[in-house]
Amino acid sequence: MTARHEIIVVGAGVVGMATALTLAERGHRVTVIDGAAAPGLGTSFANGAQLSYAYTDALASPGTLAQIPRVLLGLDRALRFHLRLDPDLLAWGLAFLRNGSAARFRANTLAGLALAAQSRTALGGLAARHGLQFGHAMPGKIHLYRSAKSFAGARSMVALKQAHGVTQTLLGPDEAVALEPMLAPVRAAIVGALHTADEEVGDPHRFCLSAHDALLRAGGSSLLGTGIDRIIATGQRPSLVTSDGTRVSADRIVLAAGTGSVALARQLGVRLPVQPMKGYSITLPPGAAAPSASITDVANRVVFARIGNRMRIAGLAELGRRDTRVDPARLRVLIDSARAALPQAADYDQIETSWAGLRPMTPNSLPIIRTIAPGVIAATGHGALGWTYAAGSAERVADIIEERG
Repeated sequence: MTARHEIIVVGAGVVGMATALTLAERGHRVTVIDGAAAPGLGTSFANGAQLSYAYTDALASPGTLAQIPRVLLGLDRALRFHLRLDPDLLAWGLAFLRNGSAARFRANTLAGLALAAQSRTALGGLAARHGLQFGHAMPGKIHLYRSAKSFAGARSMVALKQAHGVTQTLLGPDEAVALEPMLAPVRAAIVGALHTADEEVGDPHRFCLSAHDALLRAGGSSLLGTGIDRIIATGQRPSLVTSDGTRVSADRIVLAAGTGSVALARQLGVRLPVQPMKGYSITLPPGAAAPSASITDVANRVVFARIGNRMRIAGLAELGRRDTRVDPARLRVLIDSARAALPQAADYDQIETSWAGLRPMTPNSLPIIRTIAPGVIAATGHGALGWTYAAGSAERVADIIEERG
Protein backbone atom coordinates (compact mmCIF):
# COMPACT_ATOMS: atom_id res chain seq x y z
CA MET A 1 0.00 0.00 0.00
CA THR A 2 1.33 3.47 -0.89
CA ALA A 3 2.25 5.58 2.12
CA ARG A 4 0.23 8.76 2.52
CA HIS A 5 2.34 11.88 2.80
CA GLU A 6 1.92 15.46 3.92
CA ILE A 7 2.97 17.53 0.94
CA ILE A 8 3.48 21.23 0.28
CA VAL A 9 3.27 22.38 -3.34
CA VAL A 10 4.88 25.78 -3.93
CA GLY A 11 3.13 27.52 -6.80
CA ALA A 12 -0.54 27.79 -7.76
CA GLY A 13 -0.11 27.98 -11.53
CA VAL A 14 -1.08 25.22 -13.94
CA VAL A 15 1.82 22.97 -12.93
CA GLY A 16 1.33 23.52 -9.22
CA MET A 17 -2.45 23.11 -9.26
CA ALA A 18 -2.34 20.02 -11.48
CA THR A 19 0.29 18.54 -9.15
CA ALA A 20 -1.65 19.37 -6.00
CA LEU A 21 -4.91 17.92 -7.31
CA THR A 22 -3.20 14.77 -8.61
CA LEU A 23 -1.53 14.18 -5.25
CA ALA A 24 -4.77 14.80 -3.36
CA GLU A 25 -6.51 12.26 -5.61
CA ARG A 26 -3.93 9.70 -4.57
CA GLY A 27 -4.76 10.26 -0.93
CA HIS A 28 -1.97 12.61 0.14
CA ARG A 29 -2.55 15.62 2.38
CA VAL A 30 -1.72 18.61 0.20
CA THR A 31 -1.26 22.31 0.86
CA VAL A 32 -0.58 24.79 -1.93
CA ILE A 33 1.41 27.92 -1.12
CA ASP A 34 1.60 30.93 -3.43
CA GLY A 35 2.52 34.56 -2.97
CA ALA A 36 -0.40 35.76 -5.08
CA ALA A 37 -3.86 36.31 -3.62
CA ALA A 38 -5.49 33.75 -5.95
CA PRO A 39 -4.43 30.79 -8.10
CA GLY A 40 -3.09 31.28 -11.60
CA LEU A 41 -2.13 34.96 -11.44
CA GLY A 42 1.43 34.54 -12.73
CA THR A 43 2.63 32.91 -15.94
CA SER A 44 -0.58 30.87 -16.11
CA PHE A 45 -2.85 33.91 -16.12
CA ALA A 46 -3.06 34.67 -19.84
CA ASN A 47 -0.63 32.44 -21.67
CA GLY A 48 -1.33 31.11 -25.15
CA ALA A 49 -4.17 28.70 -24.15
CA GLN A 50 -3.19 26.13 -26.77
CA LEU A 51 -2.70 22.56 -25.54
CA SER A 52 -0.07 21.64 -28.11
CA TYR A 53 0.27 17.91 -27.61
CA ALA A 54 1.77 17.30 -31.06
CA TYR A 55 3.97 20.39 -31.25
CA THR A 56 6.75 19.75 -28.72
CA ASP A 57 9.63 20.85 -30.94
CA ALA A 58 12.57 21.89 -28.78
CA LEU A 59 13.73 25.50 -29.16
CA ALA A 60 17.39 24.47 -29.47
CA SER A 61 17.77 23.15 -32.99
CA PRO A 62 20.07 23.57 -35.99
CA GLY A 63 17.57 26.06 -37.40
CA THR A 64 17.53 28.18 -34.25
CA LEU A 65 21.31 28.16 -33.97
CA ALA A 66 21.53 29.44 -37.53
CA GLN A 67 19.31 32.37 -36.54
CA ILE A 68 21.41 33.44 -33.52
CA PRO A 69 23.47 36.12 -35.34
CA ARG A 70 20.26 37.64 -36.66
CA VAL A 71 18.69 37.52 -33.18
CA LEU A 72 21.72 39.09 -31.50
CA LEU A 73 21.67 41.90 -34.05
CA GLY A 74 18.03 42.60 -33.16
CA LEU A 75 16.76 41.68 -36.62
CA ASP A 76 14.20 39.17 -35.35
CA ARG A 77 11.31 41.11 -33.82
CA ALA A 78 9.81 38.11 -32.02
CA LEU A 79 12.86 36.33 -30.57
CA ARG A 80 15.40 38.23 -28.46
CA PHE A 81 18.32 37.22 -26.25
CA HIS A 82 19.17 39.72 -23.51
CA LEU A 83 22.80 39.01 -22.64
CA ARG A 84 24.42 40.05 -19.37
CA LEU A 85 27.41 39.08 -17.21
CA ASP A 86 25.75 36.22 -15.37
CA PRO A 87 27.46 32.83 -14.84
CA ASP A 88 24.12 31.03 -14.80
CA LEU A 89 23.02 32.62 -18.07
CA LEU A 90 26.38 31.80 -19.65
CA ALA A 91 26.14 28.17 -18.53
CA TRP A 92 22.57 28.04 -19.83
CA GLY A 93 23.64 29.45 -23.18
CA LEU A 94 26.45 26.92 -23.59
CA ALA A 95 24.06 24.09 -22.75
CA PHE A 96 21.57 25.51 -25.25
CA LEU A 97 24.23 25.42 -27.96
CA ARG A 98 25.03 21.79 -27.12
CA ASN A 99 21.36 20.91 -27.44
CA GLY A 100 21.15 22.50 -30.88
CA SER A 101 22.53 19.50 -32.76
CA ALA A 102 20.16 17.54 -34.98
CA ALA A 103 20.44 14.44 -32.77
CA ARG A 104 19.68 16.27 -29.53
CA PHE A 105 16.88 18.27 -31.13
CA ARG A 106 15.25 15.01 -32.21
CA ALA A 107 15.73 13.36 -28.80
CA ASN A 108 14.43 16.38 -26.87
CA THR A 109 11.43 16.77 -29.16
CA LEU A 110 10.48 13.12 -28.79
CA ALA A 111 10.91 13.23 -25.01
CA GLY A 112 8.54 16.19 -24.95
CA LEU A 113 6.14 14.29 -27.19
CA ALA A 114 6.00 11.41 -24.69
CA LEU A 115 5.29 13.77 -21.80
CA ALA A 116 2.63 15.55 -23.86
CA ALA A 117 0.87 12.26 -24.63
CA GLN A 118 0.83 11.38 -20.94
CA SER A 119 -0.43 14.86 -20.13
CA ARG A 120 -3.32 14.69 -22.60
CA THR A 121 -4.68 11.59 -20.88
CA ALA A 122 -3.98 12.95 -17.41
CA LEU A 123 -5.69 16.29 -18.01
CA GLY A 124 -8.74 14.63 -19.54
CA GLY A 125 -9.00 12.38 -16.49
CA LEU A 126 -8.69 15.24 -14.01
CA ALA A 127 -11.30 17.27 -15.87
CA ALA A 128 -13.77 14.38 -16.03
CA ARG A 129 -13.36 13.18 -12.45
CA HIS A 130 -13.62 16.64 -10.89
CA GLY A 131 -15.90 18.42 -13.35
CA LEU A 132 -13.24 21.06 -14.03
CA GLN A 133 -14.48 24.01 -16.06
CA PHE A 134 -11.91 25.89 -18.12
CA GLY A 135 -13.27 26.22 -21.64
CA HIS A 136 -11.74 22.90 -22.68
CA ALA A 137 -12.32 22.12 -26.37
CA MET A 138 -10.76 20.28 -29.30
CA PRO A 139 -10.84 22.63 -32.31
CA GLY A 140 -7.68 21.25 -33.90
CA LYS A 141 -4.70 23.36 -34.91
CA ILE A 142 -3.31 24.64 -38.18
CA HIS A 143 0.30 25.75 -38.65
CA LEU A 144 0.69 28.22 -41.49
CA TYR A 145 3.91 28.31 -43.51
CA ARG A 146 4.83 31.21 -45.76
CA SER A 147 8.08 29.85 -47.22
CA ALA A 148 8.96 26.64 -49.02
CA LYS A 149 11.94 26.11 -46.71
CA SER A 150 9.91 26.19 -43.51
CA PHE A 151 7.22 23.98 -45.05
CA ALA A 152 9.88 21.44 -46.02
CA GLY A 153 11.06 21.41 -42.40
CA ALA A 154 7.50 20.75 -41.27
CA ARG A 155 7.31 17.80 -43.65
CA SER A 156 10.34 16.15 -42.05
CA MET A 157 8.91 16.65 -38.55
CA VAL A 158 5.60 15.07 -39.59
CA ALA A 159 7.46 11.96 -40.68
CA LEU A 160 9.35 11.83 -37.37
CA LYS A 161 6.26 12.23 -35.20
CA GLN A 162 4.11 9.92 -37.31
CA ALA A 163 6.41 7.08 -36.30
CA HIS A 164 5.53 7.88 -32.68
CA GLY A 165 1.76 7.86 -32.97
CA VAL A 166 1.02 11.46 -34.01
CA THR A 167 -1.47 12.00 -36.82
CA GLN A 168 -0.97 15.18 -38.84
CA THR A 169 -1.91 16.23 -42.37
CA LEU A 170 0.07 18.42 -44.75
CA LEU A 171 -2.15 20.77 -46.76
CA GLY A 172 -1.81 22.98 -49.78
CA PRO A 173 -3.15 26.56 -49.62
CA ASP A 174 -6.54 25.68 -51.12
CA GLU A 175 -6.92 22.68 -48.81
CA ALA A 176 -6.13 24.88 -45.81
CA VAL A 177 -8.82 27.38 -46.79
CA ALA A 178 -11.31 24.57 -47.42
CA LEU A 179 -10.64 23.28 -43.92
CA GLU A 180 -10.67 26.72 -42.27
CA PRO A 181 -12.55 29.21 -44.51
CA MET A 182 -11.48 32.14 -42.35
CA LEU A 183 -7.98 31.79 -43.84
CA ALA A 184 -9.27 33.01 -47.21
CA PRO A 185 -8.01 36.61 -46.70
CA VAL A 186 -4.40 35.36 -46.40
CA ARG A 187 -4.61 32.50 -48.90
CA ALA A 188 -2.20 34.15 -51.36
CA ALA A 189 0.57 34.29 -48.75
CA ILE A 190 0.29 30.64 -47.67
CA VAL A 191 2.77 28.14 -49.12
CA GLY A 192 1.40 25.24 -47.10
CA ALA A 193 -0.17 24.26 -43.81
CA LEU A 194 -0.03 21.50 -41.23
CA HIS A 195 -3.25 20.33 -39.63
CA THR A 196 -3.47 18.44 -36.35
CA ALA A 197 -7.12 17.55 -35.85
CA ASP A 198 -7.03 16.57 -32.18
CA GLU A 199 -5.20 19.53 -30.68
CA GLU A 200 -7.01 21.21 -27.78
CA VAL A 201 -7.44 24.56 -26.07
CA GLY A 202 -8.33 25.68 -22.57
CA ASP A 203 -8.07 28.75 -20.38
CA PRO A 204 -5.13 28.12 -18.01
CA HIS A 205 -6.28 30.68 -15.46
CA ARG A 206 -9.75 29.15 -15.24
CA PHE A 207 -8.14 25.74 -14.87
CA CYS A 208 -6.16 26.96 -11.87
CA LEU A 209 -9.31 28.34 -10.23
CA SER A 210 -11.35 25.21 -10.93
CA ALA A 211 -8.56 22.88 -9.81
CA HIS A 212 -8.18 24.89 -6.60
CA ASP A 213 -11.87 24.45 -5.83
CA ALA A 214 -11.56 20.73 -6.53
CA LEU A 215 -8.51 20.50 -4.27
CA LEU A 216 -10.43 22.02 -1.38
CA ARG A 217 -13.33 19.62 -1.99
CA ALA A 218 -10.84 16.74 -1.90
CA GLY A 219 -9.61 17.79 1.54
CA GLY A 220 -6.58 19.81 0.50
CA SER A 221 -5.79 23.35 1.60
CA SER A 222 -4.03 26.47 0.39
CA LEU A 223 -2.07 29.38 1.78
CA LEU A 224 -2.52 32.11 -0.81
CA GLY A 225 -0.98 35.54 -0.46
CA THR A 226 1.85 33.87 1.42
CA GLY A 227 5.44 34.68 0.51
CA ILE A 228 8.36 32.35 1.22
CA ASP A 229 11.61 33.57 2.73
CA ARG A 230 13.54 30.32 3.13
CA ILE A 231 13.49 26.63 2.41
CA ILE A 232 15.22 24.22 4.76
CA ALA A 233 16.06 20.60 3.91
CA THR A 234 17.88 19.46 7.03
CA GLY A 235 16.50 17.16 9.66
CA GLN A 236 13.79 14.58 9.16
CA ARG A 237 11.35 16.75 7.18
CA PRO A 238 11.91 19.72 4.88
CA SER A 239 10.28 23.00 5.78
CA LEU A 240 9.54 26.51 4.55
CA VAL A 241 9.72 29.77 6.44
CA THR A 242 7.02 32.16 5.24
CA SER A 243 7.41 35.92 4.99
CA ASP A 244 5.70 36.39 8.37
CA GLY A 245 8.21 34.05 10.05
CA THR A 246 6.00 30.97 10.26
CA ARG A 247 7.78 27.65 9.74
CA VAL A 248 5.76 25.03 7.84
CA SER A 249 7.02 21.46 7.55
CA ALA A 250 5.96 18.51 5.42
CA ASP A 251 7.11 15.07 4.30
CA ARG A 252 7.74 16.42 0.82
CA ILE A 253 7.95 19.87 -0.75
CA VAL A 254 7.36 20.31 -4.48
CA LEU A 255 8.83 23.42 -6.12
CA ALA A 256 6.38 24.22 -8.92
CA ALA A 257 6.75 28.00 -8.92
CA GLY A 258 8.22 28.42 -12.39
CA THR A 259 11.19 30.79 -12.39
CA GLY A 260 10.54 31.36 -8.67
CA SER A 261 11.72 27.82 -7.98
CA VAL A 262 15.27 28.75 -8.99
CA ALA A 263 15.97 31.02 -6.01
CA LEU A 264 14.51 28.50 -3.56
CA ALA A 265 16.59 25.68 -5.03
CA ARG A 266 19.71 27.83 -4.78
CA GLN A 267 19.19 28.08 -1.02
CA LEU A 268 19.68 24.30 -0.99
CA GLY A 269 22.89 24.58 -3.00
CA VAL A 270 21.20 23.50 -6.24
CA ARG A 271 21.51 25.58 -9.41
CA LEU A 272 18.63 24.73 -11.69
CA PRO A 273 19.35 25.44 -15.38
CA VAL A 274 16.26 27.61 -15.84
CA GLN A 275 16.13 31.07 -17.41
CA PRO A 276 13.08 33.33 -17.82
CA MET A 277 11.66 33.63 -21.33
CA LYS A 278 9.30 36.59 -21.37
CA GLY A 279 6.21 36.32 -23.53
CA TYR A 280 3.17 38.49 -24.26
CA SER A 281 -0.50 37.97 -24.99
CA ILE A 282 -3.67 39.90 -25.66
CA THR A 283 -7.27 38.82 -25.12
CA LEU A 284 -9.96 40.44 -27.24
CA PRO A 285 -13.22 39.79 -29.11
CA PRO A 286 -13.13 37.69 -32.29
CA GLY A 287 -13.07 39.55 -35.59
CA ALA A 288 -15.04 39.19 -38.81
CA ALA A 289 -12.84 36.29 -39.95
CA ALA A 290 -12.00 34.67 -36.64
CA PRO A 291 -10.85 31.07 -37.17
CA SER A 292 -12.47 28.20 -35.30
CA ALA A 293 -9.26 26.18 -35.26
CA SER A 294 -6.21 27.31 -33.33
CA ILE A 295 -3.68 28.90 -35.63
CA THR A 296 0.09 29.15 -35.36
CA ASP A 297 1.63 31.49 -37.92
CA VAL A 298 5.19 30.25 -38.16
CA ALA A 299 6.65 33.23 -40.02
CA ASN A 300 5.17 35.83 -37.68
CA ARG A 301 5.74 33.68 -34.55
CA VAL A 302 2.24 34.29 -33.25
CA VAL A 303 -0.51 31.93 -32.04
CA PHE A 304 -4.28 32.34 -32.03
CA ALA A 305 -6.60 30.34 -29.79
CA ARG A 306 -10.32 30.83 -29.51
CA ILE A 307 -11.61 30.34 -25.96
CA GLY A 308 -15.38 30.56 -26.00
CA ASN A 309 -16.31 34.03 -27.23
CA ARG A 310 -12.82 35.47 -26.85
CA MET A 311 -9.62 35.27 -28.88
CA ARG A 312 -6.27 34.76 -27.14
CA ILE A 313 -3.26 35.86 -29.19
CA ALA A 314 0.24 35.20 -27.86
CA GLY A 315 3.80 35.53 -29.04
CA LEU A 316 7.29 37.00 -28.55
CA ALA A 317 10.10 35.30 -26.66
CA GLU A 318 12.72 37.31 -24.79
CA LEU A 319 15.36 35.22 -23.06
CA GLY A 320 16.79 36.74 -19.88
CA ARG A 321 14.12 39.37 -19.20
CA ARG A 322 13.09 39.14 -15.55
CA ASP A 323 10.29 41.71 -15.31
CA THR A 324 6.62 41.12 -16.04
CA ARG A 325 5.92 44.70 -17.05
CA VAL A 326 3.94 45.07 -20.26
CA ASP A 327 6.27 47.07 -22.47
CA PRO A 328 4.09 49.14 -24.85
CA ALA A 329 6.64 48.89 -27.66
CA ARG A 330 6.86 45.11 -27.43
CA LEU A 331 3.10 44.82 -27.12
CA ARG A 332 2.81 46.79 -30.34
CA VAL A 333 5.12 44.27 -32.03
CA LEU A 334 2.75 41.47 -31.00
CA ILE A 335 -0.31 43.34 -32.22
CA ASP A 336 1.34 44.26 -35.52
CA SER A 337 2.49 40.66 -36.01
CA ALA A 338 -1.00 39.37 -35.34
CA ARG A 339 -2.55 41.84 -37.77
CA ALA A 340 -0.02 40.85 -40.42
CA ALA A 341 -0.72 37.17 -39.84
CA LEU A 342 -4.54 37.23 -39.69
CA PRO A 343 -5.85 40.78 -40.14
CA GLN A 344 -9.49 39.88 -39.50
CA ALA A 345 -9.04 37.25 -36.78
CA ALA A 346 -9.83 39.63 -33.93
CA ASP A 347 -11.13 43.09 -33.18
CA TYR A 348 -7.71 44.61 -32.62
CA ASP A 349 -9.21 47.92 -31.51
CA GLN A 350 -10.97 46.29 -28.54
CA ILE A 351 -8.15 44.70 -26.54
CA GLU A 352 -9.50 43.70 -23.14
CA THR A 353 -6.37 42.29 -21.49
CA SER A 354 -2.68 42.79 -22.19
CA TRP A 355 -0.32 40.46 -20.37
CA ALA A 356 3.34 39.57 -20.01
CA GLY A 357 4.76 36.60 -18.15
CA LEU A 358 7.99 34.68 -17.57
CA ARG A 359 8.15 31.16 -18.98
CA PRO A 360 10.73 29.02 -17.17
CA MET A 361 13.01 27.74 -19.94
CA THR A 362 15.61 24.97 -19.83
CA PRO A 363 18.37 24.55 -22.44
CA ASN A 364 16.73 21.38 -23.81
CA SER A 365 13.12 22.62 -23.56
CA LEU A 366 12.26 19.78 -21.18
CA PRO A 367 11.02 20.33 -17.62
CA ILE A 368 13.08 19.41 -14.59
CA ILE A 369 11.13 16.85 -12.57
CA ARG A 370 13.38 15.27 -9.98
CA THR A 371 14.44 15.20 -6.34
CA ILE A 372 16.99 17.95 -5.69
CA ALA A 373 17.42 17.64 -1.91
CA PRO A 374 16.09 15.34 0.84
CA GLY A 375 12.30 15.60 0.62
CA VAL A 376 12.39 18.36 -2.03
CA ILE A 377 11.28 17.80 -5.62
CA ALA A 378 11.64 20.30 -8.47
CA ALA A 379 8.85 20.54 -11.06
CA THR A 380 9.85 23.51 -13.16
CA GLY A 381 11.37 24.51 -16.49
CA HIS A 382 8.30 23.76 -18.62
CA GLY A 383 8.99 26.71 -20.91
CA ALA A 384 6.26 27.71 -23.33
CA LEU A 385 4.57 24.30 -22.91
CA GLY A 386 3.72 24.51 -19.21
CA TRP A 387 0.01 24.28 -19.92
CA THR A 388 0.55 21.33 -22.26
CA TYR A 389 2.85 19.44 -19.89
CA ALA A 390 1.21 20.29 -16.54
CA ALA A 391 -0.97 17.23 -15.92
CA GLY A 392 1.62 14.73 -17.14
CA SER A 393 4.27 16.46 -15.06
CA ALA A 394 1.97 16.13 -12.04
CA GLU A 395 1.78 12.37 -12.50
CA ARG A 396 5.55 12.13 -12.72
CA VAL A 397 5.95 14.09 -9.49
CA ALA A 398 3.45 11.79 -7.79
CA ASP A 399 5.36 8.74 -9.03
CA ILE A 400 8.58 10.11 -7.55
CA ILE A 401 6.91 10.69 -4.20
CA GLU A 402 5.38 7.22 -4.27
CA GLU A 403 8.67 5.73 -5.55
CA ARG A 404 7.05 4.30 -8.67
CA GLY A 405 9.51 5.72 -11.15
